Amino acid sequence: MTTAAAVPGPAGNPLVGSLFDLTRHPLRTHLAARRDHGDVVRFRAGPPGLRVEFYGVFSPEGAHQVLGSEAANFRKENSFYDELRTSVGNGLLTSQDGDYQRQRRLVQPLFTRRRVDGYADALAQEAQALAERWRAVPGGVVDAAQEMSRFALRAVARILFGADVEEAVEVVNRNFPVLGEYIKERGFAPVRLPRTWPTPSNRRGAEAQRALYEICDRIIAERAARGGGDEGADDLLTLLGRARGEDGERLDPAELRDQVLVFLLAGQETTATSLAFALHLLAKHPEQRKLAQEEARTVLAGRAPTAADLERLPYITRVLKEAMRLFPAAALIGRRAVEETVIDGHVIPAGAQVVVAPLVTQRHPDHWAEPERFDPDRFLPEEEKARHRYAWFPFGGGPRACIGQHFSMLEAVLTLGVLLRDFEMEVVDRRVALVQSITLRAASPMRVRVTAAG
Repeated sequence: MTTAAAVPGPAGNPLVGSLFDLTRHPLRTHLAARRDHGDVVRFRAGPPGLRVEFYGVFSPEGAHQVLGSEAANFRKENSFYDELRTSVGNGLLTSQDGDYQRQRRLVQPLFTRRRVDGYADALAQEAQALAERWRAVPGGVVDAAQEMSRFALRAVARILFGADVEEAVEVVNRNFPVLGEYIKERGFAPVRLPRTWPTPSNRRGAEAQRALYEICDRIIAERAARGGGDEGADDLLTLLGRARGEDGERLDPAELRDQVLVFLLAGQETTATSLAFALHLLAKHPEQRKLAQEEARTVLAGRAPTAADLERLPYITRVLKEAMRLFPAAALIGRRAVEETVIDGHVIPAGAQVVVAPLVTQRHPDHWAEPERFDPDRFLPEEEKARHRYAWFPFGGGPRACIGQHFSMLEAVLTLGVLLRDFEMEVVDRRVALVQSITLRAASPMRVRVTAAG
């Protein structure tokens, strides 16, 4: 066993350590750290007096320890979660301890497979509306990142708000990117100025937060005035408002808003990233694209998809899993160690900041042959069974695993099935720059030329 002082890591700049590398190229820096220093790496960043230290954990075994077997020792306590919590509230993504357990008990019944499958028709309608719009695009060139971001927002907003979707989408589409950038700036800044200072950044962030809170609060209040929603309504906001625990506990209006904002953020960003990169990868790889198109056109010929089609589209499911392997929306996941522990033979001290990195672990050469190659057949059942459970964890893991996994996969598979059924695809931008914001995103155009299938 080594001591904490002996945990290897990059030396970086003599004055600021790895600050510039982590700020400018965080994903590339984490990948290089694993390659050069191993599965547990110590990073130092910032000038003397403001220097921070954290540990990157890159093996599946280490990820399991942090997220699964020792999850109670690794808390969501760092500057990023502080900013996220302050901006979008104390919902399932950000809450802890009793708050989290209570919210999970109330919300979990709304995300059973049976309940989520009931949204398939609405998701299929949104996917088919997107296909109709693409048929009218001049020149047939679409930016996959932008298109999937708009689509995923509209889809999750429809599931959340039902009849109030149009007004909500407009406000969210205008303000969430502003608030997301504000959270990122403050969450990773070496020095955070008080939010009350009237800086341009603080004013933009406060205005975006106010607009989002107002639209959610107004819709929630209108539902309450109607007795919790219209008769027979099954949108998620109505169901959240009606949810009761065994002792009659319920979510109050502020908690409802917090859950809605978290679902909007997570439901849009994760699915949009998965769909955009899946489309881009298929546009670049004609052999895999042909297999996916054949499956879509055979299974979905002449009809809208249904929830049952999720099981009938195994190759498209593998395409999406491979896209999530290479480009997981949650590329880096932070925690704080409460007590000293040992990971992969290295001592992680009490209070240390720890980062597990799906993007790095899911490209680990000890677990993935030719890890940079796009190969959906890595996710054949026999291949999945042979791998470590945490060699692939784009939805996190353990007791804090994403509650919306099935919803995300259902939406993504049905949508990709419709688009592959209806269009031929050709890549325009072969190389795409990446940026780590709240989630992994494209930082440059991700254009694909789409032509209606004959």
